[in-house]
Amino acid sequence: MKISIIIPTFNEEENIEKIISYLFSIKQRENIEIIVTDGASTDNTIEVAKKNGVVVTLSNIKGRAGQMNHAVNYATGDVLYFIHADSRPPLTFFSDIENAIIKGYSCGCYRSQFDSNNFLLKINAFFTRLNFLFCRGGDQTIFVTRALFEKVGPYKNEMLIMEDYDFLVRIRKQGKFKLFNKATIFSARKYDENSWLKVQKANFKIVQMYKNGKSQQEMLDTYKRMLNYRKNAF
Repeated sequence: MKISIIIPTFNEEENIEKIISYLFSIKQRENIEIIVTDGASTDNTIEVAKKNGVVVTLSNIKGRAGQMNHAVNYATGDVLYFIHADSRPPLTFFSDIENAIIKGYSCGCYRSQFDSNNFLLKINAFFTRLNFLFCRGGDQTIFVTRALFEKVGPYKNEMLIMEDYDFLVRIRKQGKFKLFNKATIFSARKYDENSWLKVQKANFKIVQMYKNGKSQQEMLDTYKRMLNYRKNAF
């Protein structure tokens, strides 16, 4: 089995070398490839990624959805594994995915763990052990067999926000979904720059707008207005 790890980036100079080194530290290194798909970063993300020996592609569509789809064109693995630059899946990810596929699963993800001791974030993470769609997200990392990806279709290029939710809806409907009993550790920076309550309010608002058919641009503008969001956010 070969896993193609796809990392969408935009101004992730501070994180990209760390995640590449981390992923390459597994014993199955020869059976993975890492593809960094960049959305025209203005820092040194591309240079740092190239220096660390991975495939680097420049997407003509900025935004995680378009960038991840672009990277799939370069992927040679029979499994696609989508990881955010600030996420750290367990170092057992290769064997976890391999064993899941052997058992008939075609897609899946991990639970959540924030790189923070904040009590409220620990509560958030606790509920991600439940295998419900509203507990899932791209930060948890998502694997999908190439066969299932081709069956359900790619991420929707036009989506600027909620692209992972939309993708998860489709792969869970047509594939067999595995929720690993382990957690991906990812950054709490969104919560550090805002309050826990502000982030929950913003997330609830965006989900409601999505369900009510609001435009992507309207949703993105609302999210950025409600939160003090980092400059390198998509």
